Amino acid sequence: MKRIALFLFLVLCFFTSAFAQSGALKTANDLYVKGNFAEAAKQYEMILSTEGVAPELYYNLGNSYFKSNELGMSILNYERALRLAPGFDDARFNLEMAQLKVVDNILQTPTFFLGRWITNFIKLFTSNGWIIMSVITFIICLIAGFLFILGPTRYVRKSSFYFGTILLGVSILTLVFAGIRNDQMKKHNEAIIMSGVVTVKSSPDKSGTDLFQLHEGTKVSLKSTLGNWTEIKLGNGSVGWVEKDNIVKI
Repeated sequence: MKRIALFLFLVLCFFTSAFAQSGALKTANDLYVKGNFAEAAKQYEMILSTEGVAPELYYNLGNSYFKSNELGMSILNYERALRLAPGFDDARFNLEMAQLKVVDNILQTPTFFLGRWITNFIKLFTSNGWIIMSVITFIICLIAGFLFILGPTRYVRKSSFYFGTILLGVSILTLVFAGIRNDQMKKHNEAIIMSGVVTVKSSPDKSGTDLFQLHEGTKVSLKSTLGNWTEIKLGNGSVGWVEKDNIVKI
């Protein structure tokens, strides 16, 4: 009897939470439709903090901030949506539109095309997506192994051997990709400039030499941290220090 009561209680909690989230999401969407973008952003932020993250929520939040002319926050949330769902085309399109408004036009240091292609390819799926692919290919590989042992003809056994070997390699490779993607998700080694104008210093203190300025919405890579300062790197290879308060990690 106690187990049944506990089960019913858990089911009730689940549906209560689901209805609460649905109501909060409807409120946020209604606020956005009515043009109350600042309040809609607050509502989406509340849902993210209480109910957990989702690419669609980050996307909606990015739209709300973009409509509120908060460029840095909009780019941050589009990036976060794509971090969770690399194939989210609407988020990618809106991110590109928002980036057109960024003052800094930083030319990226050219990289070897093969390395760039591999990096972009790995980002096509989440770590879970790569793991699923690894498991599927491994299962097919096992089937090929059985056919290699029990195949009725020499041709079937030979074909199964080569096919299984290829699939085993694919399974291992996709598992490696899953590890790389998981590492990318955990590191949070990229950030967005949030202040209107930020002066990048040569050292982690205010007396350091002014190197250059960055503006709201610019994306940077994070190298190291010292006290209240963070060392950043730009796509063109430039390096310097900014105060932590001026950036937010993706």
